[in-house]
Amino acid sequence: MKSLHNAKQFRAARKYGYRSGLELKVSDYLKEHKVKFIYEAVKIEWEDLAYRTYTPDFVLFNGIIIETKGMFTAADRRKHLAIKKQHPKLDIRFVFENSRRKLRKGAKSTYGEWCIRFGFRYYDRIIPEDWLKEKGRNKHPKFIKFGGTKVKRR
Repeated sequence: MKSLHNAKQFRAARKYGYRSGLELKVSDYLKEHKVKFIYEAVKIEWEDLAYRTYTPDFVLFNGIIIETKGMFTAADRRKHLAIKKQHPKLDIRFVFENSRRKLRKGAKSTYGEWCIRFGFRYYDRIIPEDWLKEKGRNKHPKFIKFGGTKVKRR
C-alpha cells in the first residue's frame, strides 16, 4: 500500500510543478508561513569529470538554499561535497524525509550524521522557523559560475 500512497503523492506534486511529495509539502509550508522563495530558479555550476550544473529545490528570500531529499544517494553526497568545496560561501541546507535513514544498507551512519560530519545543516520534513527568521537577502544570480580554473576537456 505504501507505493500507492507514494504514487498519489508524486502525481499530486507533479500537478503543482514539483518533483516529489516532500517538495510539495515544503512549498505548502513556506506559503502557509508567508515566506517568499523561488523554486528551481538558480543553477550552480560545479566541476566533476565534466562541468555540470546543480539546480537546488528552493532558494529562500534570505539566500538560504534548501535541498529536499527522500533518498540521499552516494552520488548526491559526492556532488554536494564537491559543490561545498567549490562554492564555500553558499549556504546549502537539507530537508530530509527522514534524517535517521542509513546511508546505505548495513551502514552505521545516517543522513543526519553525514550532514554533521561535513558541516551541513539539516532538518526533517519542514524548514525550521529559525531558518526562516534568519537575516539576509537572496543575492544569488540565476547562474552561479564555477570559480576555479576551467580545464579544457574534449
